[in-house]
Amino acid sequence: MSALFTPFKLKDVTLRNRIAVPPMCQYSAEDGVTTNWHQVHYPSIARGGAGLVIVEATGVSPEGRITPGCTGLWNDTQAEGMARIAAGIAAAGAVPGIQIGHAGRKASANLPWEGDDHIPEGDPRAWQPLAPSAIAFGGGLGRVPKAMTLDDIAKVKTDFVAAARRARDAGFQWLELHFAHGYLAQSFFSPYSNQRTDEYGGSFDNRGRFLLETLAAVREVWPENLPLTARFGVIEYDGNDEATLTESIALVRRMHALGIDLLNVSMNFVIPGVKVPWGTEAFLAPIAERVRREAKLPVASGWCIDGPHVAERVISNQQMDVVMMGRAHLADPHYPYQIAQALAQAEPVKVLPTPYAYWLSRYKGPGTASAQ
Repeated sequence: MSALFTPFKLKDVTLRNRIAVPPMCQYSAEDGVTTNWHQVHYPSIARGGAGLVIVEATGVSPEGRITPGCTGLWNDTQAEGMARIAAGIAAAGAVPGIQIGHAGRKASANLPWEGDDHIPEGDPRAWQPLAPSAIAFGGGLGRVPKAMTLDDIAKVKTDFVAAARRARDAGFQWLELHFAHGYLAQSFFSPYSNQRTDEYGGSFDNRGRFLLETLAAVREVWPENLPLTARFGVIEYDGNDEATLTESIALVRRMHALGIDLLNVSMNFVIPGVKVPWGTEAFLAPIAERVRREAKLPVASGWCIDGPHVAERVISNQQMDVVMMGRAHLADPHYPYQIAQALAQAEPVKVLPTPYAYWLSRYKGPGTASAQ
């Protein structure tokens, strides 16, 4: 048995293997409500054999969405659609997860295939982005956000709690807080985007306050027996990598003490133009391993884990507990079956649903009775 196909237990939830489908925005929602696209997309991927399927970044409020096409979880209509998705994922044998977040100064953007830039101010589709400080991200995301008041901060924390409750009631068994990728939470922690002079800016303690307070508030409503996780950027690739990583791990330790059960290790993406080592195989694996060791909690990660043997290695070497594989599942929803074949698992068809596995196991090649 390969390490990748061993079960992974976290709280009262057991993944059938260490393969996870990370949140991948579909940009196909209407007013935050899932559509037929989502209802087919997620259960289809879950049927492919992954242990965990996490629904895309879902806004905790209308202004928390990245684009007008993003899913939301601020009302009951949205929750009804999400409940059907959670049930579909579970029925297919995977654990249903969801990521909730607030896009901060990167919000109010066009769909990626329509420009991936800020919707012009004054366009009826646009809304006011919020951020710790009135500092634009830059490039195509050049709108200057509104610097949040203390009331704004309190409201966003309340929105996270309300979304977590809806996720819980919709049947999700795994909750991921989006604290990465230059969105609101990450931008509070980064000195590049946070130049506040109050209790939410300046020192390490102050910059981490929004993340920790939000986590603690969600912890109060999320069931103790179910995994509460976060995706968090621990490195910017701006030339100050060691200092950023050291500080980030210190914050992760505090998250763990407050109830985070696993960290999905990622990058900051707070400023444009950084030198991410794209093309380097599993480049975050050593960083994830360090977070795992120094913060003493399970970790997941992804990015350039291109192929079954790479995924097997990062699990067997205990660099990660769960491996996130996104684009491969878009190319082939039954990618775990391909992994099982590549790793010479004894019965790879067991990864697939019975109606698929039955016919694949009977196929003997052209010219035989089962070759239909």
